[in-house]
Amino acid sequence: MFGFLRSLAVAVAALCGTAALAQQNVWVQIEAQPGVQAATQRAAAYAQRIQSIAGFRLGNSNWHAIAIGPFDEDTAEQQRVALRREGLIPGDSFVTDGSNFGPRFWPIGGATVAPTAPVAVAPAAPVVVVPPAPQFVDETPAEARRSEALLTADERRNLQIALQWKGFYSAAIDGAFGPGTRGSMAAWQDANGYERTGILTTRQRTALLAAYNAVLEGIGMQFVRDDVAGIEIDLPLALVGFDTYEPPFAHYGAHDGAKFPKVLLISQAGDVNTLFGLYDIMQTLEIVPEQGAREKRNAAFTLIGEGADFISHTEAVAQDGTVKGFTLIWPLGDDQRRQRVIDEMTASFVALPGAVMDDLVGEPTEDQRIDLLAGLEIRRPAVSRSGFYVDARGHVLTTTAAVEQCTRITLNEEVEATLKAADPATGLAVLAPSQALAPRAFARFQAAVPRLQAQVVLSGYSYEGILGAPSLTFGTLADLRGLAGEETIKRFDLAAQPGDAGGPVLDASGAVLGMVLPNVDGNGRALPADVSFAVDVETIALFLSDNGVSASAADRGGALKSGVLNDLAVDMTVLVSCWR
Repeated sequence: MFGFLRSLAVAVAALCGTAALAQQNVWVQIEAQPGVQAATQRAAAYAQRIQSIAGFRLGNSNWHAIAIGPFDEDTAEQQRVALRREGLIPGDSFVTDGSNFGPRFWPIGGATVAPTAPVAVAPAAPVVVVPPAPQFVDETPAEARRSEALLTADERRNLQIALQWKGFYSAAIDGAFGPGTRGSMAAWQDANGYERTGILTTRQRTALLAAYNAVLEGIGMQFVRDDVAGIEIDLPLALVGFDTYEPPFAHYGAHDGAKFPKVLLISQAGDVNTLFGLYDIMQTLEIVPEQGAREKRNAAFTLIGEGADFISHTEAVAQDGTVKGFTLIWPLGDDQRRQRVIDEMTASFVALPGAVMDDLVGEPTEDQRIDLLAGLEIRRPAVSRSGFYVDARGHVLTTTAAVEQCTRITLNEEVEATLKAADPATGLAVLAPSQALAPRAFARFQAAVPRLQAQVVLSGYSYEGILGAPSLTFGTLADLRGLAGEETIKRFDLAAQPGDAGGPVLDASGAVLGMVLPNVDGNGRALPADVSFAVDVETIALFLSDNGVSASAADRGGALKSGVLNDLAVDMTVLVSCWR
């Protein structure tokens, strides 16, 4: 992101070269700098501490590499490990065969600068020798100020960012070392056992940046240009790789097939309305749990979702007729690395002008499901059952099985509701909507004794909301009592599904005869498919009255036309969803 991995001079230590083996053509590349002047300054700084420093132009570019070598392959790796362990080279230094090295720019005139304190490094073979701790010669405050004056503006800002990341700095990242920055440096020195001067020495700057960069080890942040999505960005390619395009997302999944980490690149044509439509849609997905910060700005948004085992972070912006952004899904409990990856992705993100993902890109697969959106799971409730309006204010009667241990209850997946009262003995629960409702129809209960074998209709969400509307199941009234002679329930010959529990049973006149119970008896035995029970009207009316809801009696009337009866049943039925 900020070039930290190609950063700052290292502390005091050195290498003593060992006997060269036959093939010494391998290098440890420490860092790269844009421009020969900056690279020469960095090479000179390294050469004060480390032997065998060399500098090369990288191919035909303007970038210049600083390296140590040459060595045989084993020695090069030993040198890299030893120098990293002592904090003398950046954490992302790597071994290379130098095939991309061009003309040499360092040493100037073939001269090298001897290090002040050599460090013994393990010989290539056969004995591995652990190098002794280096004898650091730290700088005085005056010397530290002089070395600090040589820092570039980016290097000064990088130090502020590292201090901020460690929790010592909270002001602007401006590269100006004023009282705020000096105070944060002093606090960092205190916390790390250094003398409190407010001026970081070369060694201390190296230690601070090494700690900052250490969290990225093994992640493999690398530049990616996705021309289909029209996005350039740095991604943790050691952990994720491209999977597929499912507009508006380019999916990058974990290499080992695990759930996390995962990256989505977002790309679609559209404006601010499209952006905020995406904002709403993404909050229905499993990858964006309800817990977490949300922020909508003029033409951008941030979504953070905190799940049981992961955290997702989404950034998106509308500009130049496109909506582009990214989502990072990361395992829970790894906050420092997650935040660093987000910082790297945010800083490197570029929306390529004139390039946007086509809505038809990608091929349909065998894995297509209606509960997926662009290859992502839609967040579903733990339980969905039926209910029905019982008054003009929108109170809903349902089964207690629909509202047990819920952190949130919704009506028709849109309106929030609260549990007003529940009676486990009868299986009845009444819900109060969080906003004023004016239902098109609500229950009017049959006060007269119904006739056995009368035709009835059950209205319910048999398939728990998959169809988007209630289903109607027809049957007959089989008995005015339960199997054990219970006076408070009625038995029906109709095939109710689990999702129908809580739904109303209506007679031919449209009057409600009862509320369907789950298809399990009191002893936990499953009932035959064509046997259903419902709580009777008297029990319902008493329960509602005890809890401040008035039940309305049906007018005596004849049978309704089938279409009118069906519409009445559907209009009063509600999908009750329990979210956990």
